[in-house]
Amino acid sequence: MSLPAPKDVHDLFEELLGRKITVSLTDPMKAADTNRAMVALYQDESQRMTAVAGLDLTLAVYLGAALGLIPVGGAQDSIDEGKLFPNIAENVTEVCNVMVGLFNGRGAAHVRMFQRFLPGEGVPTDATNLLTALGRRLDLMIEVSGYGGGKLSLSRLF
Repeated sequence: MSLPAPKDVHDLFEELLGRKITVSLTDPMKAADTNRAMVALYQDESQRMTAVAGLDLTLAVYLGAALGLIPVGGAQDSIDEGKLFPNIAENVTEVCNVMVGLFNGRGAAHVRMFQRFLPGEGVPTDATNLLTALGRRLDLMIEVSGYGGGKLSLSRLF
């Protein structure tokens, strides 16, 4: 089982949001970054955590706002306050749920999102370790046209 290609991430977000998306490689997320990130945990059919996605605060806000057609000013207010407003949190949770399509390729074990942590909620150590470990990972800078961008880190156990 492999990680998605950057083009797969680009295509998923562009189709979901109906906006131009720019994707580029970036540096990995660090453990300290998870305090200000939304983290989604994915598990396989045997309920083992198999993948983790980390979205820094700005990317989480911009994806959630773009999905809900929330004006950029409302998105910026959420960033300025350092938290996801409830409507944006609900929208970006749905984005993370749709992201299972990045892990559920041909021949791969079925994966589903089973838990998410909003910025400041305290991500479990095992999830932080997987998200920040070297190895099977993909670190991208995502720009959402009309909003802005931020970092997405994907890591897969196997």
